[in-house]
Formats: sequence, C-alpha cells, structure tokens
Amino acid sequence: MSTVYNTNTACCSIPPAKSDYTPKGIFKSYAGFNKVYVTGPEKVGKIALVCVYDIFGFKPQTQQGADILAAKLNAQVLMPDFFEPAEAWPADKFPPQTDEEKGKLQAFFGGPAKPQDAVPKLINVAKALKSEGAEWVGTFGFCWGGKVTILAGSAGSTPFDAVSAIHPAMLNHNDVVELKVPLGLYLSNDEPVDESKQILEIISKKPFADKSDYKLYDSFHGFAAARANLDDPENKKQYEDLYARLLTFICKVSGAQCI
Repeated sequence: MSTVYNTNTACCSIPPAKSDYTPKGIFKSYAGFNKVYVTGPEKVGKIALVCVYDIFGFKPQTQQGADILAAKLNAQVLMPDFFEPAEAWPADKFPPQTDEEKGKLQAFFGGPAKPQDAVPKLINVAKALKSEGAEWVGTFGFCWGGKVTILAGSAGSTPFDAVSAIHPAMLNHNDVVELKVPLGLYLSNDEPVDESKQILEIISKKPFADKSDYKLYDSFHGFAAARANLDDPENKKQYEDLYARLLTFICKVSGAQCI
C-alpha cells in the first residue's frame, strides 16, 4: 500500500483542459532554476510576484493568469519550474485509472511535488528578486503550490510580503499557525470545509487579519489553472473573477496602483 500524501479527491481526479492561448512571456534561467517563465517588464521593478504552478506545470491557462497580473500591475511575474530535473505530471496520464497509477501519483506528491522541498527554492527566488531591487514580493500558488506558498510565508525571516493560495491541495490549518504575512485564500467547493474554517479562525487573530482576503468560489478544484476550461462561460467568469480578486488583494497589501 503506497503512502497517501494528498487526500483531495478532486485534485486527484479532475483532468486538465485544453487551451489555445499563446503565453506572452519568455523562459530564462534564474535563481538556481534552469527554466523560469517570466512575463511583464524586462527588468525587475519595485513589485514582483512568484507563481507556483499546479502539478501539470507550465500550462497556457496558468501562464495566462500570470500574464494578466503582470499587465495589470506592470510588474514582473515569475513561474519557476519547481519540478526540475523531473517532469510535471503528464496530462495524458490523468486521472490515474489503476491502483498502480494512483500509487505513482501519490508518490509524485511525496517526491517532485513535495511542498516542503519546494519552499526553500521559492524563498530563494524572492531573495534574488529583492537583491535586484524589488521592494515588495508576493507569491501565489495553485493545487500543491498553494500549500508551498503558505509554508513559505510561515518560514522564519520570510522574504515574502504576502502569499496567496488558490484551490490549494493538502490544506491544513496547522500550516498557518506561524504565518507571518497577509494571506489571500481562494477556495473551491472541493477543499475541506473544516480546515478552511480553522484557517480563517487562526488568521482572524493575526495582526494582519484586516489585510488578508478570502473567498469561496462556487466552482471546482483547478478552475483557475490548468484545469480551467475557458470555453465554458461559467468557468471563464470564475477565472476572471479570481484574477481580479487576487489583483485587488495584491494592490491592497503592496500599495501598488492597479491598471
């Protein structure tokens, strides 16, 4: 019997959707990563964002979201390849059908997609951005990446100024006990209600409670990243609302002017 790292059924069963979107950014090496998607201005400005993609890696819908934020903030948004030297989970092998395939997916969450291993890498990117002159750096993540961002914001002397988790997997209220910066938490109907309630209770007692943000979307796990079907009007509506909400949160906590 394989170890179960991710108990979110929707996360382990809803497949990614196709998209014809052409990303506007470029790929380059940065902060120890061989491959980082970078969108927005050529040079790092006062504000920068780091995105932690979902288990499907670089997908057009996720890159489109980064492009939206970069354009509205006039800021660089970076999306590192956290799975390198391994690969993202292949879309053609999802959802897993057999017990063996399901075991391999769980092993993926305990290996290349182990959130705890990605945290120092994410923090390193923020430190690099600040060394280049960024005065405010935030991060947002999807699925397993939502857990990564929360853990990064809870690290001692975190370089992040705010974190956001969007339909996060492996949600656990214990992860926010030591959270040190404002949190934008955007859940779908597929995240555990009991954990979200406890998270909100903990955040309500933090000194940055009034700067944090929360919304429960009447949608499915993955609606704002690789699983987003933007040909579906309702999904597109929720997708656009999410990025508008995330933008408002970032502008509020950073003091940035939204375009």
